[in-house]
Amino acid sequence: MLLFFLGFSTTSGRTWTDAKTGRALEGDFVKVNDGKVSVRRSNGKVVQIDLKLLSKSDQDFVASQGKAGGAADWPTFRGVSRTDHSPDQGLLKEWPEGGPKLLWQYSDCGKGYSGPAIVDGKVYYTGSFDGQAKIICLNGDDGKELWTSDLGEDPAKGYSTGWGSGPRGTPTVSDGVVYAISANGALTAVKAADGNKIWSKDLVGDFAGKVPQWGYSESPLVDGDWLIVTPGGKDGAIAALDKKTGKTIWRSKGLTDGAEYSSVIIAEVNGKKQYVQLFMKTLAGVDAETGKLLWTSKWPKGRTAVIPTPIYQDGKVYMTSGYGAGCKLVDITGAKAKDVWENKEMKNHHGGVVLVDGYLYGFSDGRGLICQDFKTGERKWNESGNGIQKGAVHYADGMLYCVDESEGSVFLSVATPDGYSEKGRFPMPKETKLREGTNGKVWTHPVVLNGKLYLRDQDLVFCFDVKK
Repeated sequence: MLLFFLGFSTTSGRTWTDAKTGRALEGDFVKVNDGKVSVRRSNGKVVQIDLKLLSKSDQDFVASQGKAGGAADWPTFRGVSRTDHSPDQGLLKEWPEGGPKLLWQYSDCGKGYSGPAIVDGKVYYTGSFDGQAKIICLNGDDGKELWTSDLGEDPAKGYSTGWGSGPRGTPTVSDGVVYAISANGALTAVKAADGNKIWSKDLVGDFAGKVPQWGYSESPLVDGDWLIVTPGGKDGAIAALDKKTGKTIWRSKGLTDGAEYSSVIIAEVNGKKQYVQLFMKTLAGVDAETGKLLWTSKWPKGRTAVIPTPIYQDGKVYMTSGYGAGCKLVDITGAKAKDVWENKEMKNHHGGVVLVDGYLYGFSDGRGLICQDFKTGERKWNESGNGIQKGAVHYADGMLYCVDESEGSVFLSVATPDGYSEKGRFPMPKETKLREGTNGKVWTHPVVLNGKLYLRDQDLVFCFDVKK
């Protein structure tokens, strides 16, 4: 019997689904032990769920997090659930003067803005070197390079490089294979053990896609045996591929928008799985089995670029974009998508937003770091000024890990709707020279996993100890 199926609703973390009934709850993953998954509800109470009764996607997620006491994985952009919630507990609640201890530094990650994928103690990035994009594998213990593998040519043509060239998307790791996309649309699968190529495709040449103005930036999504990518275009904006061979399974023929910069998320609505993606003028969901268009929600305010990955919870999708556009919440439980609310409190450019216990946290253009109510769209607080103007945010163990894109400083803040509360700040140990002559800033999102904080500024990668 499961506490899981008492019908309560919470407002944090992953959506956990009963494989037979489709009933669900929201909560943060804590650990798994003896076939029981511990989940923390928004009120702080931890409940246990029988692993064998969960959906396959939930079971896959738990497997990726490691057993109790073991190392967790972060196999893709924003983590397995794409919520940007670290599974870590027992982290520092306040940083010492000068910041946490630097464990190691790697100085040859090349040009680009990829974040890390972390699996089985290895850290995977993408970067560009003299016109060649590569996948890079590091030892997570000491930052030593283990191998590099060609991702495709990166001649810095076909997309605007005034802000810096190099791959934008984070690699995705699944079942011993690394999947990555270059800025020009080269999609490559290589062995995680040694980087040897398994297969490759071209989102332009093979799928009739078009390189977005600032390059393909998506991180591919693995769902079971499928790899989900967004080439965009007339043959279907979203494509499902066999992850072992790269063979096309379906294209979303009813959805033909051009690719933007967001990454696909999974939403299980009324017991049925769908893929949700954001485009310039459209938020859309397609059937996960067939690619059939299920719903769209217009976003006429989208302009220049729409970048942040949407957030799904409890039958609703939150989306935001910058350049003055704003944000909105969409109910997707009915036959048609319905706007719940829309405003301009959050105008997130590309630093991402996290949802914690019913509240959204992210940088809003012109307002700095803000807290917003998920249900109503109301702004609870905002903080701006020197070092708190614009950047990326990540969530771990009750805290927000934030990077200011201009200063390159990193700061820790409590994730609470009660007001801004900073608990430490430090500068990155070194500034890259690769951004000289460009308009690029520190745009790689931070990640915390297994007590380590990973930061990147182009070719420079830093790993810090943030455990208590």
